[in-house]
Amino acid sequence: MSKINIPLSVLNLVPIRKGEGAKEAIDSMVELAQATEELGYERYWIAEHHNTSTLVSSATTMLMKHTLEHTKKIRVGSGGVMLPNHSPLIISEQFGTMETIYPNRLDLGLGRAPGTDQLTASAIRRSKHDSVHDFPNDVQEILKYFGPLEKQGFVKAYPGVDSNIPVYILGSSTDSARLAAKLGLPYAFAAHFAPRHMQKQ
Repeated sequence: MSKINIPLSVLNLVPIRKGEGAKEAIDSMVELAQATEELGYERYWIAEHHNTSTLVSSATTMLMKHTLEHTKKIRVGSGGVMLPNHSPLIISEQFGTMETIYPNRLDLGLGRAPGTDQLTASAIRRSKHDSVHDFPNDVQEILKYFGPLEKQGFVKAYPGVDSNIPVYILGSSTDSARLAAKLGLPYAFAAHFAPRHMQKQ
């Protein structure tokens, strides 16, 4: 009988446990990353949530950088960056910078939800424009920034050009699954949010 190796990954929301604070939560995040690396896990993804007193995962890229700094080989990614909260160019520059420092260890998971309530989402965006509907175009913009120099326009992500950082679409709906299929990208389903929809994906 042949042995099948299924790569395992971890998603961390960076929770604050009873009797602890934000610093302890971040320390625990690093300790778990180090432990899973030792056990041979392939990926360690960190979520993005805002205005949640029991979670410390609001500055996802900073937590990723901190995790990369304290691990050696495990892939570290966003599970995910909630793209409506961010400029595609800024995300491309941030991930391009991390890729320069920690080559071949990054994953960029992108979600279309704000990762919070609508009032907080408005405070993040500082705009009444509903950028959730821009998600497909924003994803393609990031793919362009990570691509070859000759296919880019006047604005480029430095560093980021030619980095080809793996991009994943995250979601809990068939809309995100269809977008991933259309763009030829991997899709990660949020079964913990919508377990009943898993059969429909």
